[in-house]
Amino acid sequence: MKQRIVTGLVAGLGFFIMLYLGGYWFAGLIVALALIGYDEFLRMNGLNRNRVIQVIGYIGVVVLTLPWQFGFMSSAQGIWLFLFLFLAATRDHEEQNDDRSRSDGFLGMAYVGLGFHYMIETRTIPDHGLFLTLLVFLCIWTTDSGAYFTGSMIGKTPLWPTISPKKSVEGAIGGTVLSVIVAIGFAWCRPDLLGYAQAVWIGLVIAVVGQVGDLVQSAYKRVKGIKDSGMILPGHGGGARSDGQLADRLPVSACGFP
Repeated sequence: MKQRIVTGLVAGLGFFIMLYLGGYWFAGLIVALALIGYDEFLRMNGLNRNRVIQVIGYIGVVVLTLPWQFGFMSSAQGIWLFLFLFLAATRDHEEQNDDRSRSDGFLGMAYVGLGFHYMIETRTIPDHGLFLTLLVFLCIWTTDSGAYFTGSMIGKTPLWPTISPKKSVEGAIGGTVLSVIVAIGFAWCRPDLLGYAQAVWIGLVIAVVGQVGDLVQSAYKRVKGIKDSGMILPGHGGGARSDGQLADRLPVSACGFP
């Protein structure tokens, strides 16, 4: 836990500095995180040795992650272009470049690229980008941390035992309540930008969607039989052990945003 907290604080400080600077600083950070996320996806699916998939996927992630005004094309154009490139990739039996690997590589590219893209898009909203981005990320992190600590202290009812035995209903509720409180705090600070009713809905939606996404990721890692999806930040990553047991985690890894 000490390692997790120290790592989270150091990584969080660097993230907030780039977030405050905005512009190309924040965009560059998000693109780098997207590439790390896609690399983790390739490793999870055993595609990290497939050079064709790697090259096309990495380029596609950069194109899709960058805001359209910074990049070269729209999301629809990028999706169609890289779909064509993945489909046109030459088969190579040594690289195991079959239909499944190409479809997995394309799916990961679209999922990671578009997901990280909207982090940059939110930050570039005129005048209010910093406020809204902070709102989203703090609600996400509060949900994760609140669910972890609430579940550790009073969690008794399993949330989804076949996927994540250590996650509890009490923890999920605790994380959701804290997310709503944080959103209300933002409304209190800037009532001209965010109403209280809007804040409650935003906090609730972020908490629910975030926790569902967390469970989906845990299920995916269980299917793949891996423990950690990420190894960049010490103490973060979590997931399924190879024997099917699930390791509890405090999901603050920068690559755990989507």
